[in-house]
Amino acid sequence: MTMHRRTFILGGLAAAGSVAFPAGMARAATPFPFKLGVASGEPAADSVVLWTRLAPSPLNADGQGGMANADVAVDWQVSATDTFATLVAGGTVTAHYADAHSVHVVAGGLSPDAEYYYRFRAQGFISPVGRTRTAPATGTFGRDLTMAFASCSHYESGYFTAYRRMAEDRPDLILHLGDYIYENGATSGAVRQHAGASEIVSLADYRRRYAQYKSDPDLQAAHAIAPWLVVPDDHEVENNYANMVRADSSPALTAAQWTARRTAAYRAYYENMPLRPAQAPSGNSIPLYRRVRWGQLATFHMLDTRQFRDDQACGDGWKACSDADLSARTLTGAAQESWLLDGFGQHLATWDIIGQQVFFARQFDASGAANMDAWDGYRASRSRIQQGWVDRQVRNPLVLTGDVHAAWANNLKADYSTSSSATIGTELVCTSIGSGGDGSATTTIPNAATNPHLKFYSARRGYTLTRIGAGQVRADFRAVPMITQHDAAVSTLKSFVILDGRPGLQAV
Repeated sequence: MTMHRRTFILGGLAAAGSVAFPAGMARAATPFPFKLGVASGEPAADSVVLWTRLAPSPLNADGQGGMANADVAVDWQVSATDTFATLVAGGTVTAHYADAHSVHVVAGGLSPDAEYYYRFRAQGFISPVGRTRTAPATGTFGRDLTMAFASCSHYESGYFTAYRRMAEDRPDLILHLGDYIYENGATSGAVRQHAGASEIVSLADYRRRYAQYKSDPDLQAAHAIAPWLVVPDDHEVENNYANMVRADSSPALTAAQWTARRTAAYRAYYENMPLRPAQAPSGNSIPLYRRVRWGQLATFHMLDTRQFRDDQACGDGWKACSDADLSARTLTGAAQESWLLDGFGQHLATWDIIGQQVFFARQFDASGAANMDAWDGYRASRSRIQQGWVDRQVRNPLVLTGDVHAAWANNLKADYSTSSSATIGTELVCTSIGSGGDGSATTTIPNAATNPHLKFYSARRGYTLTRIGAGQVRADFRAVPMITQHDAAVSTLKSFVILDGRPGLQAV
């Protein structure tokens, strides 16, 4: 079978002797359907999710990517080598028109702590090839885990160079902590423009927006290099929404229209992410908080801090607000909080890693104002979770955060009002992939005088690269000097280690 000229395997074509897909499917007179690339995610010890979506014309306004109103058979293969000389798994799945021709294959029967390659075939074409891996078996540490995490990739603000550099670091796992897309319409004078003049609200709008982002070759490279764990924040739906409460009335929507918008946004999110069927949405909700085990090395507690939160206190924004201290206020909702605390008590691994969206540590300015959209607007909720891991004797609590378009490294304190209070955990905050433009070279920590537990700050664009071992976690804050021009080099601005059994940051 002749391979399409765009087919690649992480830098090279498949070997001539590779195992072919089953015969009997002639190439149709259609354009290349794999323009959104491939992805994998949700690794377990014996399985991983494989994803693709057929879209020969990604920017079509109907959100269907140029596909006809018909279901399509898609073949898939998994191999231990990038030549596909022998196969370890394979089959055929249907890409449904109703699902924008997205597919989610749970490839099972795999070996633990192993690297694999995968690809798809549809309409006579072979997809790009992705690299993925499985988690270690329960009770084993496996190899040290190289994990990158990122957030906030605003297409209009600049190029996704940081995704490309992340791929070049060849991590074993990537976490995306929210704002994978942005919902605003096209902006005059932007580096790149969103398709569509108006803010997105319909299912077709959201599908086209994901297709535009996923057409980016740098993002495709990051998806193809490693499995992802994803959680959304607000911009996947609408800026600063809280549960069923909108931040403002722009665009004007009735209650029914807002519910329909949220329903469409969650559906499109699932269609375009490498999630397991257990995360499929139901109406205007989607079950996204979950635990992913990485053997005895790490447990990832992936949180959802949008669907179940109370509305932001005092009208949102930076405020000195006594209502933020009310004991009933919650960022997670009662059920998710109970689920998280139960997970802490299970002591499943050396590192309990909380993947979540908004700034966790206290950050007050000199006047006592704080960000009401972050955990500072839900202080009792934060206190219950911190005290929960203390009471359950969690050995190594580590919070990973996105949202704020800057890199931070923070010690988490038992009592933030007392500088001598015990350090009981650590927070690493990744900067944005693109939101905020080029940023600046400053590393002066904002509000440092009132928040001595904040230890590092950078406003450059980039990501955080970690190496997780049984004895320590090393975190490298990686950044590029600009995104308004493409293909900038990356550098490490600062590194820290967190030692097993010793919460808090140690400078390298």
